[in-house]
Amino acid sequence: MNAALAQSFRKFLGAGWVILPLLFLGVFFLYPLGAILALAGKAGWLEGMGEAVWRQIARPLSFTVYQASLSTLLTLLPGLPMAWVFARFRFPGKRFLRVLMTLPFILPTVVVVAGFTALLGPRGWLNLWLMSFLGVSEPPIRFLNTLGAILTVHVFYNLSVIVRVVSAAWAGLDVRLEQAARTLGASPWRTFWRVTLPLLLPHIAGATLLVFLFDFTSFGVVLLLGGPRFATLEVEIYIQTMQFLNLPLAAVLSAVQLLCTLAVLALSQHLTAGAGVSLTPRVKGEGIYFPRTRVQRLAVAFSVLLLIVLVLFPLGALVTRSLVRLEASRGERGTVQTGVTLDYYRELFVNRRGSLFYVPPVKAAVNSLGYAFATMWISLGLGFPAAYALNRRGASRRLLDALLMLPLGTSAVSLGLGYVVAFQRPPLDVASFPLLIPIAHSLVALPFVVRTLQPALASIPRSLRDAAAVLGASPWRVWWHVDLPIVGRAVLVGAVFSFTVSMGEFGATALLARPEAPTLPVAIYRFISQPGAMNYGQAMAMSTLLMAVCALGMLALERLQHD
Repeated sequence: MNAALAQSFRKFLGAGWVILPLLFLGVFFLYPLGAILALAGKAGWLEGMGEAVWRQIARPLSFTVYQASLSTLLTLLPGLPMAWVFARFRFPGKRFLRVLMTLPFILPTVVVVAGFTALLGPRGWLNLWLMSFLGVSEPPIRFLNTLGAILTVHVFYNLSVIVRVVSAAWAGLDVRLEQAARTLGASPWRTFWRVTLPLLLPHIAGATLLVFLFDFTSFGVVLLLGGPRFATLEVEIYIQTMQFLNLPLAAVLSAVQLLCTLAVLALSQHLTAGAGVSLTPRVKGEGIYFPRTRVQRLAVAFSVLLLIVLVLFPLGALVTRSLVRLEASRGERGTVQTGVTLDYYRELFVNRRGSLFYVPPVKAAVNSLGYAFATMWISLGLGFPAAYALNRRGASRRLLDALLMLPLGTSAVSLGLGYVVAFQRPPLDVASFPLLIPIAHSLVALPFVVRTLQPALASIPRSLRDAAAVLGASPWRVWWHVDLPIVGRAVLVGAVFSFTVSMGEFGATALLARPEAPTLPVAIYRFISQPGAMNYGQAMAMSTLLMAVCALGMLALERLQHD
């Protein structure tokens, strides 16, 4: 009887709970975008475009595809070896490096740009040192307004996606398969190419797709570091929406962006169809060991060095910039005099100009944390039924999978604008329903949660659930005592991703947050957009506080995970 009840419960999960994520996506994603397109359609969005199509659509589209492809490739090159290192080896500082690797993902774009500017800009620390060492008056490194700057920051942002997703799958592979291949005489490289890599391909493809979509929809990085020479679809959407108020053209760009996203999703499903292999739960620590060979030790050293150079240096430059005052010298070489100060931090709590928009950083931090925790619970609450539904066959599975990925290829600015246009009346109006902010964040976080939960749920042998049901466990007890302990690690990983995504989201939040209730990214943008060294220093100070809060939160979550 209990076995039959459990079977009915599983059918309900697959057929019934799919309605919940579909309803969420329909109300809070498709409807706002439809409202923008409807508004553009009323204005006649195809009228008068003519020859401007190539200049305003084709050129941004071609550059968007080019920079996203190149950025994804440059992220995969170091990301895959690092995924192997974090999946198979123990080494000192591993937990700290995990936190360090994930930290960039939660930072708003303006903060990351400020960090790289503090390190590699015309008056960045590295250029200042080189100018002093070489005795020159011009900065030797030209970083800003270059394609290299865009690519570097994209790798900075997305390296954690490749390492987290692929290493979680790699750590979950049944090591007995590799051991069997070695026993039959296969070399380590042959075992990797014939056994390990085919099992990992679906997860590598999924992580690659996420990185490509993030690079494809990159906004702040291209706008602030690319300069006037480079324009992606996302930048054009922002310019047409916020500067020219040209909603018809912005709607066309959004439609092109969505079509490209659908094409990428279709290609990904074609490449990964039938390649999925269930992961096998293992004994804690099985297959994880200290590096033994020279190649293994070099791989660990490479991972540590890359994370220090790529992540720690710019973030360290950001922190030191919040503590050091720079003053231009009147010398011939334009050198600077530095002095350590805490003025930038003290000024955060002083409203000297009596500004109506001043909000204490503590309140902004509380707002950000509240939205992040709400996003985490919404994403997990929707992620479980979506993951169960995706482990079943049928048209609803393919539809849900495509819809879950669409928000990643949608402009955050367009989504925020869609909320303003679509939700104008209580109870779902922007002014009186603050949950719209974590709901918007959840649209981006949900694919991470689902991609993490789905393989973990698929790895649970059906015999375990049936055995628990035969022993008298109800469907909810089966889920609580069988499913949840096995997928607990995946739940925590999904929670980390959804939390960090919410903490760093800026595009939609800038349009939805009320002036008296900003998040930390919005508050930082207010300071950094105002002229003056003091405002810039205060933005660096708030960015440092944001990093500290997020690092403590992620460190607490990391301690709950199994190595």
